[in-house]
Amino acid sequence: MQAEPKKTQAGSPAESLVGEEYEVEIGPVAHGGHCIARTAEGQVLFVRHALPGERVLARVTEGEEGARFLRADAVAVLDASKDRVEAPCPFAGPGRCGGCDWQHAKPGAQRRLKGEVIAEQLRRLAGLTPEEAGWDGTVMPAEGDKLPAGEVPRWRTRVQYAVDAEGHAGLRRHRSHEVERIDHCMIAAEGVSELGVEKRDWAGMDSVEAIAATGSQDRQVILTPRPGARLPLVELDKPVSVLRVDEKSGGVHRVHGRPFVRERADGRTYRVGNGGFWQVHPKAADTLVTAVMQGLLPRKGEMALDLYCGVGLFAGALADRLGEQGAVLGIESGKRAVEDARHNLAAFPRVRVEQGKVESVLPRTGITEVDLIVLDPPRAGAGRSTVAHLSSLGARRIAYVACDPAALARDLAYFRDGGYRVRTLRAFDLFPMTHHVECVAILEPAAKGS
Repeated sequence: MQAEPKKTQAGSPAESLVGEEYEVEIGPVAHGGHCIARTAEGQVLFVRHALPGERVLARVTEGEEGARFLRADAVAVLDASKDRVEAPCPFAGPGRCGGCDWQHAKPGAQRRLKGEVIAEQLRRLAGLTPEEAGWDGTVMPAEGDKLPAGEVPRWRTRVQYAVDAEGHAGLRRHRSHEVERIDHCMIAAEGVSELGVEKRDWAGMDSVEAIAATGSQDRQVILTPRPGARLPLVELDKPVSVLRVDEKSGGVHRVHGRPFVRERADGRTYRVGNGGFWQVHPKAADTLVTAVMQGLLPRKGEMALDLYCGVGLFAGALADRLGEQGAVLGIESGKRAVEDARHNLAAFPRVRVEQGKVESVLPRTGITEVDLIVLDPPRAGAGRSTVAHLSSLGARRIAYVACDPAALARDLAYFRDGGYRVRTLRAFDLFPMTHHVECVAILEPAAKGS
């Protein structure tokens, strides 16, 4: 996955620096699971497996002379941070599994690092201090994730295993197609681990996704075959439904068992079909619904939008609280997710779910005024034009659920241009051991807060 080598002024390729080693002082954490350092010549290094304040030997993994920055791994720690621990996972470390960024940091330190990233993105992209964003600077662990030293939260209810040429399941190395063979994943939920995917022969498969639903015993594997390969006979350690990805259309088809799993949140059961989106941490859905509803304080009879609504998690929570006179419109681009959302929300006659991209569907609805908005966009965020449209609808409160602090900060700046300010921001560590973090920002008209 290395970029094409740059050309020198003479037109010849710049010399690769991969494998070069530099003794460096590690600076602040950066967005993406690495820290920043500089070579003696001033070239920027993005260093994984390091912590701020350490002195390490960094080996270049990507980059060439004259590049704006180099990527590197800390292959030896010369002066360790007090926040460093030995990685509990035997497959973590330089050149190994790319799934976890912070196995080498204490859990509290991981959350502090994530908080520093959020604060830096807010400052740089939105011009906001934590105080101006109504945020106390903390990243909260999920319920049950505070464990004794050396123990790792088993939170990942969906694991995408890559399969190597010999049919062994593993996980991809960082920024690579190479597969790190594993015999277990420490952060996999018990319902995933008990399937025993790592022990089976998956010859002919490109990937195997394992799903263990929260709130039900539903288990599912989704197979992606290599071109022309036949599906194996799937015999795992627990009962499981099997789906396959069609190599031509990319669609997902049932092989046997249910084509969906049943997830549970906010006192309701949600059908999620064909490996569709659902929060991966078992406590995430309830945690986020609580944060969103506490921020919005829905009132009976109000009109709400749930954008990028998936299978209807927030729409269902809103409908419960808005009552018979309230109304919710959900918009979602995925066809199967819309089918599931309509099924999940069938008990609410004043909930409607439309299929299509938010930026295309919302203008066609003719809606000019709403009371509440929830948006949970993909990692890239909502974008300037969508935020401008939402700002024009006069909502008394908006809840923005974000899995990427940079996209969130950019969109908060757009909302400010549209007349909204951040009332509160909360951050949750729903992806322990990784650099990912979930945020919930509550916005209101700036005039109200002035």
